Amino acid sequence: MEMIEVTANSVDAAISKGLAELKASPSEVMIEVLEEPNTGIFGFGAREARVRMVLIGRRAADAPADAPSHSGDSGALPARIRQDGIATEDLAEDARVGKEVLEELLAKMQINAQVRVQRAEDDDDSAEAHWMLNITGERVSRLIGRRGETLSSLQHIVRLICSRRLERRANIIIDAGGYKAGRSSRLRGLAKRMAKQAVQQGRTITLEPMHPNERRIIHLTLRGRDDVMTRSIGEGSARKVTIVPK
Repeated sequence: MEMIEVTANSVDAAISKGLAELKASPSEVMIEVLEEPNTGIFGFGAREARVRMVLIGRRAADAPADAPSHSGDSGALPARIRQDGIATEDLAEDARVGKEVLEELLAKMQINAQVRVQRAEDDDDSAEAHWMLNITGERVSRLIGRRGETLSSLQHIVRLICSRRLERRANIIIDAGGYKAGRSSRLRGLAKRMAKQAVQQGRTITLEPMHPNERRIIHLTLRGRDDVMTRSIGEGSARKVTIVPK
């Protein structure tokens, strides 16, 4: 697998630069943010964003059409229906490997919990399959952390391990006690309320700083409207969304 490290004045710019250098699409790489950008004080201590990118998707895309399958009749397992209603062999490889990795990590953390597999709610027009691995059980709230930071770190670790095992990007999302599902619903409601307020008052509304995936929910919720547009401003952890009336 080809790996490069790229620097630029923002994480998005570094990713774009890396994709151009690798001549790859976002679905063909695994991205790890090594350093967030920092403007410093009066120019002192300033640093650029630094990301590591691993090319992991082309091998599967270039595989011959007549490559042997690993699901032949001789080794096929009988169909088993899980408690969540999904047949074992119908689970996407991403979900199966992700569930195994997550359960291993939870066991090492001595957390008694269950992992339920389900299709993630589509937030965009991507044709890629995404799977939600929802952790349920007693005291799973400690896996969430402040504003979901612990959960985001856990998801990052699981994705890295899964991508290494699969040798491609793993399309999985980790949730705990339905926190992310509820948060997504609240963010969509917030976006609509603030858009209405921006139009009524004729002024730009600035939301609180959010993680990239949360900002993305705001952008996607309002992208089809003809009365407002959204922009992201700020750097690093202070980056936030503004809702601007047209």
